[in-house]
Amino acid sequence: MLDVTVALRPRKVPLYPGDTPLELGHVQSFSAGDGRNVSRLQCSVHAGTHVDGPAHYLDGAPGVEAVPLNALIGRTWVADATGVEQHVDVAVLDGLDIPPDAERVLFRTRNSRLWDEPRFTPDFLALREDAAQRLVERGVRLVGIDGLSIAPYSDQTPTHVTLLSAGVAVVETLDLRRVEQGWFDLVCLPLLLPGADGAPARAVLTPSAQAR
Repeated sequence: MLDVTVALRPRKVPLYPGDTPLELGHVQSFSAGDGRNVSRLQCSVHAGTHVDGPAHYLDGAPGVEAVPLNALIGRTWVADATGVEQHVDVAVLDGLDIPPDAERVLFRTRNSRLWDEPRFTPDFLALREDAAQRLVERGVRLVGIDGLSIAPYSDQTPTHVTLLSAGVAVVETLDLRRVEQGWFDLVCLPLLLPGADGAPARAVLTPSAQAR
């Protein structure tokens, strides 16, 4: 079982510019003489590993509670794109040999090295709109990546709109350093935050019993 979640450690996880600072602290503690520990968490709903809700880029759309659980759990193909040095466009995507029956695809890229550095960098790899459209046409139900966003930093809207408007679940900020290409069973459950445009999630992969 592989935990592919990026931990929510203050000052240890890169945050997207403009996001709420990540803070974890105590409101009660044994060291302060209280009879219990009680912590408080402050962060953006897009901090660390998270799932985007439709409302993130679609005005009037529902929140993260609308993402179907059966899209977030199931057989998943991890695509090795560590040799790719540019954003994944349709030509690059077609060269990755993703099985035609893959309904969930996670992209393992050179982005995963970013989790060794607690600072934001805009040069992460992502999916261009034409690649997102190709995945929609293939019937993919979930797309994830080991970068801070599924879309290029300089052009966020088209990729997100293409995926979210087609009902594709989007998972961002995964840590896939220990994962080889192949079939896995994914469980990725976001916090149930009705109306929120995203939610932190815990994502776990296990080698698929149906691997072939």
